[in-house]
Amino acid sequence: MTRVRRTDESANESPGEPVGAPWLLLIHQIPPKPDYFRVKVRRRLRQLGALPIKSSVYALPASDETREDFEWLAREIADDGGEAAVCEATFVAGLSDDQVRELFQAARGDDYREIEAAAREQLREPLQAGEPARRPAELARLRRRLAEIARVDFFAAPARRGAEDAVTEAERAPRAEHDVRAARSGDVRAPHGRTWVTRRDVRVDRIASAWLIRRFIDPAARFAFVTARDHAPRPGELRFDMYDGEYTHEGDRCTFETLATQFAIRDRGVRAIGEIVHDVDCKDGKFGREEAAGVATLIAGIARSAADDAERLERGAALFDELYAALARRT
Repeated sequence: MTRVRRTDESANESPGEPVGAPWLLLIHQIPPKPDYFRVKVRRRLRQLGALPIKSSVYALPASDETREDFEWLAREIADDGGEAAVCEATFVAGLSDDQVRELFQAARGDDYREIEAAAREQLREPLQAGEPARRPAELARLRRRLAEIARVDFFAAPARRGAEDAVTEAERAPRAEHDVRAARSGDVRAPHGRTWVTRRDVRVDRIASAWLIRRFIDPAARFAFVTARDHAPRPGELRFDMYDGEYTHEGDRCTFETLATQFAIRDRGVRAIGEIVHDVDCKDGKFGREEAAGVATLIAGIARSAADDAERLERGAALFDELYAALARRT
């Protein structure tokens, strides 16, 4: 049980005043469709380190920063057709403050143990000539994920030390000889003819990412579309724009931006398209690209008129080819 007060009804509270109650709650209601909306909200809550208290009720320790995070997310939910309120809360029955802190520590502990297990798995892989034993891209992803978790580790979960030690050990371990040569020469080994897997019902980020993969990363790429929660990854597959995928949202970057960064694509047109895709997909106006509204409309038209994901990729590729031709020539 909690005693709550909506933050927008605090008439006597001055701007910038620290939140008085120890906790903040985000209470939201999201329409059942479209599915991507629910996925987007869950992803944002996970990035913020929010703790699920009840269905559609999430908590963060109160601070100016976490209050701003929740209020921005509440606004995004409302803008997309949902409902949300941000409340100050004090637990008076059912849960104590110490129990809530322990729940936060347990949640971050699970995250840290997942990172530690992945790093230990890298250490167990045998050295061989066919594929890198210690993949720099995977270790870089683990290091970034570790930093992301540490930023929302509000109560110093004990499992952090084990994750940090495991990632450091994996980074220092020897690699396959051909991988060492590649790292020294700065060669980024692009996949060739791989199966790239993503979620069904592709939209702007996945359509643009598939274009980027075929155009700049893996010209012989094959694409597969799956139901994310039912998909068990197969050897050799590369997943993009999927939870726990090899290439997906990282920090505030959309998947397109992650791919361009990971494969060191330093191209004026690609950078511009990445900014447009970010503004359409993330809806945060970060780059303020004037082309974003038009691209969003065209992608929505493709999605409405083409139910088949492969057709969406084909038609989207034509769109991004033309957009790239225009943007790459700009000075």
